[in-house]
Amino acid sequence: MSQKPELSSFMIPQLLETERLLLRTFVHDDWRALHEHFSDPECTRFTYRRALTEAATWRAVASMAGHWLLRGYGPYAVEEKATGTVLGTVGPWYPIEWPEPEIKWSLAQRHWGKGYASEAVRAVQRMAHDCLPQLRLISLIDSRNQASIRLALAVGATLEREIEFAGAPFHIYRHPQKA
Repeated sequence: MSQKPELSSFMIPQLLETERLLLRTFVHDDWRALHEHFSDPECTRFTYRRALTEAATWRAVASMAGHWLLRGYGPYAVEEKATGTVLGTVGPWYPIEWPEPEIKWSLAQRHWGKGYASEAVRAVQRMAHDCLPQLRLISLIDSRNQASIRLALAVGATLEREIEFAGAPFHIYRHPQKA
């Protein structure tokens, strides 16, 4: 017997706000803005290991949007309040092959180094503490990805262990229970 979806089955808010950012669920045209990230080989070097086509970017965004329906939570589109520019994605993520639920982040390269990712991750940590207290969130990071490792440490995550994942050594960083 299959489960029937509930009309409002989201476990987390569909909108978070920080000083500079709106974290919100995806809308159709977000894929175009997010293609800046997904088509950049430097941005996808440790995740997809290649730049994505427009069609593959659309499918990646559709996967993140669908995650909300299947899990009751998911990553957010990160929008700069001052300009309305979509910078990337940040939020809870738990694909079937992941070892545990995580906080993921990915911003277009021109937005790196401005504190947007840490601001968004901290907002997600606070929200998760309130709305998803049963989840002990990690970030699964390729061991060569020094920028993501620095961000994990900056937001209070601690290195828990190294695992083999997708044919490479990955680190599991555990986020604090209280943000």
